[in-house]
Amino acid sequence: MTRLILASASPRRLALLQQLGYAPEVMATDVDESPRPGESPDALALRLAHSKGLAAATARPEAVILAADTVVALGDRTFGKPCDYEEAVQMYTVLGGLWHQVHTAVAILHRGRVDQRLCSSAVRLRPLSSAEMRAYWDTGEPVDKAGAYAVQGIGAVFVSGLQGSYSGVMGLPLFETAEMLAACGLSPPCLSGHP
Repeated sequence: MTRLILASASPRRLALLQQLGYAPEVMATDVDESPRPGESPDALALRLAHSKGLAAATARPEAVILAADTVVALGDRTFGKPCDYEEAVQMYTVLGGLWHQVHTAVAILHRGRVDQRLCSSAVRLRPLSSAEMRAYWDTGEPVDKAGAYAVQGIGAVFVSGLQGSYSGVMGLPLFETAEMLAACGLSPPCLSGHP
């Protein structure tokens, strides 16, 4: 049986795959996530997903490798994981009240082939007060999240609108991912009755 490798340390991506019945092996990869000069946010997400997948495929060429990357953007400006509270405040201040984009790229590498998809959604955060910013930061939730919020967690109370894929904003668009894995012979186990 073909082994599925999740090239990500994200507990959210793992949980989403498990929701579909997959039991992937987790293999975190370490790639430089810095944008290149002039690189658009969607191109950055695609490149990083591909790079993470390649890093895992080198170690496990026989497996189906699934890698993903999520980039939060307002126009051409990207918002990564905040380094500290001050950077998170800057993000909330800029994003508050505006629609922004969340680009999640998925890459599947199998038998020397690469299949990539980009899922782009629009999210609107309401403006946050200083007290809300501090209280939210102190929960610990925003620390490892692009854009310094989690749509599936406490941060949902600040999300006033979402157009697109909810699971894509979480970090793994399930519709696209299930289609891509099925094309590799790994249909969602939750639909086939097999573990």
